[in-house]
Amino acid sequence: MDLSGSSLNRSQSLASGLEKTSHTWNKPAHSQSSSTLSSRHSRQIIKDWEVIDDLQVEMQGAGDDPQDRTAPGICEGYLLKRRKWPLKGWHKVARGRVQGSLDVSLAVISINKKSNRIDLDAGDILYHMKAKSHELFYIWVTKLQAHRLYKKNEAAHVHSSFLHTLSLPTAAEQAQRNGDLISHLDSLAHFILCLFYLYLVADFLCSFLFLFLRCQPEAVRRSSQGPPSVADSAAEYFDASDDILWGSSSEVSDESGLSDGSTTNSEPEEGHSGYTSISDQSLNPLVCFFTGKDLARVSMPAVLNEPINLLQRLCEELEYSELLDTANNTSDPYQRMVYIAAFAISGYSTATFRNRYKPVNPILGETYECIREDRGFRLISEQVCHHPPISACHADSENFSFWQDQRWKNKFWGKSLEILPTGMVNVTLPRYGDHYEWNKVVTCIHNVFSQQRYLEHYGEVIIKNLKSNICTCKITFVKSRYWGSETNKNEVQGVVLDQSGSAIHRFGGLWHEGIFCDTLPTPKCIWKPNPQPKDYLLYYGFSSFAMELNELPSDLKPLLPPTDTRLRPDQRMLEDGRVDEADIKKDKIEEMQRERRKELAKRGEEHVPRFFKRSKDSSGRDVWLTNGTYWKLRENPGFANLENLTLW
Repeated sequence: MDLSGSSLNRSQSLASGLEKTSHTWNKPAHSQSSSTLSSRHSRQIIKDWEVIDDLQVEMQGAGDDPQDRTAPGICEGYLLKRRKWPLKGWHKVARGRVQGSLDVSLAVISINKKSNRIDLDAGDILYHMKAKSHELFYIWVTKLQAHRLYKKNEAAHVHSSFLHTLSLPTAAEQAQRNGDLISHLDSLAHFILCLFYLYLVADFLCSFLFLFLRCQPEAVRRSSQGPPSVADSAAEYFDASDDILWGSSSEVSDESGLSDGSTTNSEPEEGHSGYTSISDQSLNPLVCFFTGKDLARVSMPAVLNEPINLLQRLCEELEYSELLDTANNTSDPYQRMVYIAAFAISGYSTATFRNRYKPVNPILGETYECIREDRGFRLISEQVCHHPPISACHADSENFSFWQDQRWKNKFWGKSLEILPTGMVNVTLPRYGDHYEWNKVVTCIHNVFSQQRYLEHYGEVIIKNLKSNICTCKITFVKSRYWGSETNKNEVQGVVLDQSGSAIHRFGGLWHEGIFCDTLPTPKCIWKPNPQPKDYLLYYGFSSFAMELNELPSDLKPLLPPTDTRLRPDQRMLEDGRVDEADIKKDKIEEMQRERRKELAKRGEEHVPRFFKRSKDSSGRDVWLTNGTYWKLRENPGFANLENLTLW
């Protein structure tokens, strides 16, 4: 299938006869008045998206052998493609340029008849496309269905033939089947292909079966009718009330087929806020259930976690705090911005070897402290909110102050998972009175349920000095080019601009290898990651700094509050390799959290964070700032002499 060839060849598209089924589609009615559409918009957007049903198309030829079936014809022409970078919106790909390809039989295909939208998620490739007319839309959808079904039937035939050859026949049957084996497996390569197919099928089914049996959504603030069951919700994603698991779905996202309740700076698209998955025996219902949902509130089994907490992940961003020390001792404001930018990039390097597991979700009221005398800073972090989950931290040093509150939204696309942080990072440098602020970019994990999954960051980071407008910085994390080589992945580019918008410094590199700046008085590598410790792959891909976050020296334990992450038993069990015990303990800890919320709700109260307070930043955004009490209470009278929450 060619998505960027010449203009649509309708004779080719209609040749296979498959387009004859297109008249069975229910085309949208003629447009109504804007006032009518506006009143129905919130109810209709959920019904606009569908995961297409392979069973709607019947292939020509009734024979079991795929050689007896007619292969679908080629469909060529233009589709508009949605871009996130460098130019947002819908774009027509340049004529003659091959942008990439995917196997439609392995992709989750979602459509929006109302807006002529087609989304393809093959795990490592995610396409958002749009047809210019209903006619083109139906032709493309029909062709996609035809090719998808043809490929699936072909693979199913190979699968069944292979299983047939592996049965235990009698001696007479064995002689006959030896001939059949030769005809079905013409070469060793064919045999290996069959094994690979079986592996993929088994891996896919086992992953979803495991999640289906183990993943239990946390109980939720229940309505008179109660939340929908998984069995009911698997068939349809509807406009839920506020007390249902996934939150309100009436808000429109700037991405296709999603509603996650998060705010966005992009303008909303026309009606595409949720998926309605059609019953389809070829699609696992759990995929349909989770597609387009925010997974932040889903309780995952312990085996999917790494023994590091999200509160500790915030501390990991200070692994290269020496960049802030250097910035505070650099007199030139433009060069200071270069080092601040390098620090902002360095926080992403921890993800290089960390795409197989997720951090442990903190319990409401859980805390973590980190004192690094060798690096000259101390940090405190706390889980300050549960719905939505918000983690706040604050670190002090003689050279800098660092704080942020982060909330993460997860968008599951069927085979890919996007993680969107919404908080801002803040750094102050006392020597020059600078206050830097910047956003974070999107992190995407491709092929979530495959051993070939990988991770990338993409988007733009804007760094501003709130105390001076002498310069700003723009950093671009370049989205991988599907047709590019491995050496082009993880690219990052940055520029420091003066007040007039002129470039003063340029820098770039790979966020997992290092950043080079050739516009400094002495061109040099301004940052590169520390070498990984020996056998790091055996320890969740942790860096040496990450491995030290869970250390609990005997002289430190009496000084910690009982809410510190180091004292959380299920996380410690997971680190010790006692996964089954960790899973049981994790369930108990989460149940205790639910009971505490119920008790607070009965009294009409809300949880009040112990060491952070809610405030507003200079832009009017809600932020969580330290209240300055942690280190004072730690010293006098000491947490052992205070009343503390019982979290586990």
